[in-house]
Amino acid sequence: MKITVIGASGMVGSRVVPGVTAIEGDANDSARMGDLFHGTDAIVAATRPGPGQEHTVAATTTALLDAATATRTRILLVGGAAPLRNPERPDRLVLDSPEYVPPAIRPIAAASVTQWETCRAHPADWVYLSPPALLEPGQRTGKYRRGTTTLITGADGASRISAEDFAVAVLDELENPGESRHFTVGY
Repeated sequence: MKITVIGASGMVGSRVVPGVTAIEGDANDSARMGDLFHGTDAIVAATRPGPGQEHTVAATTTALLDAATATRTRILLVGGAAPLRNPERPDRLVLDSPEYVPPAIRPIAAASVTQWETCRAHPADWVYLSPPALLEPGQRTGKYRRGTTTLITGADGASRISAEDFAVAVLDELENPGESRHFTVGY
């Protein structure tokens, strides 16, 4: 399977396809992205704006979805946990749950909700993968639990996964797509 990874130098993207050959391009340039996507079986969009640039998420997401549509290529967007439901309060989004989203990360969390809403409104063949509350480098075990729209927590109440196992989940979804357009993984 030929996979194009946008954001291949980041924490998630670099683990999806180790040893990838980097090609520079502006994710907001849908024509350039379309050129990169030709001949690709799947796209992984693992981009994240820098602090203070959260307002760019909708435009970047739209450009990537437009390019995926133009090339008829399925795109998996690595999003955020904020659009998920709080497991203890299903009427509340993770975004509105300070136990998972402290004030310091609220801007990027809100941007992930915008990203999710942008996907929902777009006709592309997309799937949105929300990480757990804590995604960080660690060991690859190849084991994780899969859920839909509620944050996954362990017996200890923690919501986490290593970036290595998150990348396994990305590849598993590309190779054997699930039925949900929005899903999450965690331990």
